[in-house]
Amino acid sequence: MTSSPSPSPSLSANSKPRSSDNWRSFSSNPAGGFKFVDRQYRLDVGDDRFYIHLLFYNLRLRAFVVIELKKGKFKPEYARKPNFYRNVVNDRLKHPTDAPTIGMILRQTRDQLLAEYSFAGIDKQIGIST
Repeated sequence: MTSSPSPSPSLSANSKPRSSDNWRSFSSNPAGGFKFVDRQYRLDVGDDRFYIHLLFYNLRLRAFVVIELKKGKFKPEYARKPNFYRNVVNDRLKHPTDAPTIGMILRQTRDQLLAEYSFAGIDKQIGIST
């Protein structure tokens, strides 16, 4: 697993941060305890490549924070990707003494009911069949 600034196919050009300096300045506020790790952090899982839009580490919580940036209306499938990233970061980056990774979605619009249904029960196991 390596880090790479390659663009993510799921992030439109208009929704990208103008520069990672904005996120670095956010993370430099000591009161929040956030430290910027990378933008477009690359995860290689099997033969597939994925990119975490923003990856932070919170010093106070001792936990990684993965952030997905989304434009427009919330869609139920948005709930899956941060959960996937959390699992991979917990397995590959998290130290045994760290707290579990936190996943966040930052989006432009608000649809509370749709988001609640999408995230309800996400901790439940789902079977996969081929």
